[in-house]
This record gives sequence, structure tokens and C-alpha cells, in this order.
Amino acid sequence: MQYLTTLDYILIVLYFLALIGLGFFLQKRASGSMEEYFLAGKSLPWWAIGISGMGWSLDMTGTMLITSLLFLLGPRGLFLEFRGGVPLGLVFVMAWTGKWHRRSSCMTGAEWQAYRFGTDWGGHAARILSAVAGIVFTIGMLAYLVKGSGLFVSTFIPQLSPAAASLILVAVTTMYTVTSGFYGVVYSDILQAFLIFLGAVLVIVVAVGKIGSPEELSRLAQEVTGSADWMTSFPQWKTFMPPGYEMYECLMMFTIFLILRNIIVGLGTGNTPQYFAARSDKECGKIACLWSALLTLRWPMMMGYAVLGIYLIKEMFPSPDLFAAAAEQIHRALPNLSKAQWSDMLSTIANSPAAYPELAKTLESVLGKDWAVHLPYVSYEGTVLAEKILPAALLYMIPAGLKGLILVSLLAATMSTFDSTVNMAAALFTRDIYQAYLRPKAQTRELLWSSYIFTVLMVAVGFLMGYYAKSINDIWGWITMGLLSGLAIPSVLRLYWWRFNGAGFAIGTFGGMAAAVIQRIYWPDWTEQTQFIVLTLASLVFTVWGTYVAGPADKKTLENFYCTTKPFGLWGPFVKRLDPETRRRLWQEHKNDLLSLPFIFIWMVCMYLMPMQLMLGTYKAFTITTLLFLIGIAGIFCFWYKNDSGLPDRITLLEEQK
Repeated sequence: MQYLTTLDYILIVLYFLALIGLGFFLQKRASGSMEEYFLAGKSLPWWAIGISGMGWSLDMTGTMLITSLLFLLGPRGLFLEFRGGVPLGLVFVMAWTGKWHRRSSCMTGAEWQAYRFGTDWGGHAARILSAVAGIVFTIGMLAYLVKGSGLFVSTFIPQLSPAAASLILVAVTTMYTVTSGFYGVVYSDILQAFLIFLGAVLVIVVAVGKIGSPEELSRLAQEVTGSADWMTSFPQWKTFMPPGYEMYECLMMFTIFLILRNIIVGLGTGNTPQYFAARSDKECGKIACLWSALLTLRWPMMMGYAVLGIYLIKEMFPSPDLFAAAAEQIHRALPNLSKAQWSDMLSTIANSPAAYPELAKTLESVLGKDWAVHLPYVSYEGTVLAEKILPAALLYMIPAGLKGLILVSLLAATMSTFDSTVNMAAALFTRDIYQAYLRPKAQTRELLWSSYIFTVLMVAVGFLMGYYAKSINDIWGWITMGLLSGLAIPSVLRLYWWRFNGAGFAIGTFGGMAAAVIQRIYWPDWTEQTQFIVLTLASLVFTVWGTYVAGPADKKTLENFYCTTKPFGLWGPFVKRLDPETRRRLWQEHKNDLLSLPFIFIWMVCMYLMPMQLMLGTYKAFTITTLLFLIGIAGIFCFWYKNDSGLPDRITLLEEQK
């Protein structure tokens, strides 16, 4: 069959050329200084940064993963993506952590460590380890993007294996990212946001037109996925999950667990370029608010793909037993085939059946004469490969003429995430390792070239890691529940505890990161709950031990941090030195920050859930969610929008009593 038309290919090529051209157009402007390259000179308006942030959160791989969960669970898939697909960290950033980081006037999260801990050995160690941890996290994210983009693109160009497809996509994105810096990130993300919006609307329209009635969809969903509660919006204590997803059967408990995990991790968020580049405290909140709101359209779009997938799989595989039969034949013929190589091998078998004549003949008897077309949707466990539902729906259910445009919008989603992630990690290496410790007298040109070379090497490592990952869900689970858990405790304590020092941050970060990497190498099959509990505890032990290895940070450093950041938490020695009026106004700001938090959470979750409920025709659930959404809006207006203490950028401490 013809997967794409000539027009589709022309649109894809024009899109790639536009991005590369934009990168070279902005190269001169971005190369003026390090601040120009990594933060666009702090000159961009908040709405542009907010749009760019939305692009960072919306990627093709994540969209494929979340679509697979919505395909399996219906609207309840939203709650599983409290792991990261629902950006609950923005709740804390919008309330207070974004403005706390902006007040430092730093360029990177690692540079911020010197502002917090000073320039003793602990401060230097904290800065270096923060940079290393950010780079390791980026490599994990790149692996995740590589795995998903390869599965996606190879669906439309079957002559390419998933690995070859992802290599081409990564090469093009790296080219324009290294040339244009943060300018290219933001401006390209604005272009890509428009494409994403257009593609989402088209998919929603097609999916709504496909739904006959809520009752029909519910019946088909149960036949295809085995879930009798597919149309339900609220997570139950126990629900049916297919092989490979059994860890999520206790859905309500897992949701509560994820909320607790997000509280721990979210308290330390906000140290990203979007907030360092903001021009005021209020802009930090506006960036996070717009970022969250723009992501709303993502959820009905993904639900649209899930609905189209329900109808498609029913047409392609009338009986679910066909998946198990096909997988059994493949395992019998290739007994040493691992899950990590499953998708690449299916592509090879489908494209080169002559190399496996007996297996091809057997698969034809099981799946029919179009076996090569159906084969990529068989999972390692013998069920539907849910992670390929999105590309399958796009390939078979979207009318000709729209396919190329929607495909470009999904490519745009991946590239907008890729460029932001790479830019942030390149800043950590160039600013906080190369310039700070290796070549402090290096000129701008040398620093830019060090950034270019490092970016290419980092992308190569991420590509190799992605190639050997078992699945998108596997690597995303490790990033969000393993690596981030190992890094969470030091990131939180640096903001809320005055006694916490650079040694505690460095030792806690190194210990947590090392534990996460060791777990990935030696115990990759740990459940996400086990990863979170063990690695968070390991990070806590290392962090507390490291804190008491050395004394507090320098007195002047702590005073400067408190007077400019103005945090709440365990800062008693400094709170006592505030005059009564400053203390009252600061307490009022902190109280409103905390009170706004649950309302922002309710607003965000309901905002994502409502359009999916409306789309599926579950109007009773939609009405309840809308009422909760309005309560969230009212709380945001009272406690966040009107929250302004009127304090100066820097407050003053009274003289310490002897």
C-alpha cells in the first residue's frame, strides 16, 4: 500500500527545511554572548516563553505513550500520567518555585547552586553534580524520544527500521538546535505550536465523526481492550490491565502514590531556562499558567487517536486471540529475541520475509494475506502493541490530504521537546563545567564550539541508550520514577532548609543518581513503586549524611539567598531578624502561595479531563468536572492572581542579636 502521498512528503521536507533555515537565520543573533545563546538575552515576552514551554512538554513519544494508556483505560489514563504526562510540577512553579529561582538572576540550575551554597568546596561540588545530574537526565530523555520517534516514523516509511528513522530525525533536530540556541528553541516552538494546534483540531474532528454513540463505543472498547469500565472517568481501586501493564491494576492506589511522588518532586522544580529568562515574578506565574492551559488541547487529541484506534483494531483483528497466536509463532521461531529488539525484528520480518520463509508462511496462516501490514501491532506479550496505536490511527483512519499535515504536527511536537532539552543540557556543560572549571578565560566563540561538540556527543549517547530500551513505557517509567526519585530530596531541601549545604546536595545527588543508574543496569525490572521508594530513601540517606559532613553555608551567602529569594520553610534564624511589617507581608505572600496550590491542581486536572468527557458524550461526569473546574478558577483568582506582597526585590535583615 502507499503509506504517504507526494504531497505528504513535500510538506515534511518543507517543514525540515524551514527549521534548518530558521536555525541559520538566528545563528548570528544567538552567538553574541552566552546569555544570548542560552537565555535569548532575557528579552523574550512571557507569552512566547509560555508557548515554548508547552512545546517542550508536548512530544511525539509522550503523545504515543499517553495515547496507548487512553486506548487501554479510556479517560482514566489521565491519572496514570501523573507520572509526567500531566505536568503537575507546573502547579508548584506557578505558585512559588518559578519566582524563587528567577530572583537569583542566574543562567542555569547548576549556577544557582553557587548562589545558594557559596564558593567553598561544597558549593563547587554542588554546582558540578547538579550539572552532571541534569546531563544524565537529558540523556535519559533523549533515549525516550529516540525510542518513540523511531517507532512512529518507521510506521509511515516501512523501508526504514525504527533505529534508522530516529537517527534521521535526531540529526535534523540537532543541526538547527546547535546553531540558534534559545532563540531557535522559542521561535521554532511558536511555529510548531501552531502546527500542533492545527493537527489536534483535525484529529478531534475526525474522531468525533467516527463515534456512533457512547453505548457503541463502550461496547467496542470492551471487546478490543477487555476493559468494562473504559468510559469511566474516575480511577477505581482495581481495574483490568493487559499483560505488561499489571503494575497499574490497583489504579486508585497508584494515583495516590503518584500524587505523593509529585508533591516530593514538585517542591524542588522551577530551575529551568523558562524561569531564569523571565523578566519578573509575575511573569513566572503567567508562563506556567499559559504553559498548562495550552496543553489542554493535547488530551482530546490523544483521546481522538485512542478512539480511532479502537475502531481500527476491531477491523484489523476481529479476534484478540490473533495477537497471542502470532506472538507465539515468533517466540517459537526466534526464542532468543528480547523485548528491546522486538519492534526492530518485526520490521525486518515484514520487510524481508524471504529471510524468514517458514515464519512468514506461518504468520500468513495466522494473520491472513496482509500479515506484513498487521504484524507491527503485535506486542511481545501477545496483545495489541498499544504504543503503536497513534501512528496506526494516523496511517489508516485519517483521510488522504490531511495525513501529511498531521504528521508534520507530531514531528513538530517531538522537535520542540528535543531542542529545549538539548539547549538546557548544553548550557549546564558549557556554563557550569567548561567555563567554570576547565576554561574560565575562554572567549564566546570557544564556548559556543564547546557547546556544539558536547551536544553532538550527548545526542549520540542518548541514541544508543534509546536503541536498547525495551519500550517507551519502560524508559519513561525509569526517568520519572527512578532517576527523578534519586534526585528529588536534594532538590527540595535546598529551598526549604537553611542548614542544608553544598556537601549535602553534592553527596545526595551523586548517591541518588548512582543508585538510579545502578538499578537501571542490574535491576531494570523493578516496578515503578519500588524504584520510587528505594531510590528516594537512598537519596534521603545520602543527603542527610552529606549535610552533616560539613557545616552550614557561609553566613553572608545564606543571608543574600534569603533576602533575595524570600522562601518559606525551615528558615527560623532569618525570619527572627525581619522587622514586624516585613515579616507580616512575607507571611501573607507565603500563605497565599500555599492556599493557591490545591486550587491550581484542581483547575489543571479538570481542565484536561473535561474535553475528553465532552468528546465521549459522558455528560454527567462532564458536569461534575466543570463545577470542580470553576471552584479551581475561583481559588486561583483569590489566592494567586491577587497575591502581591509589595515587598522590594531584596528585603533587609535586622542586626543579629549577640
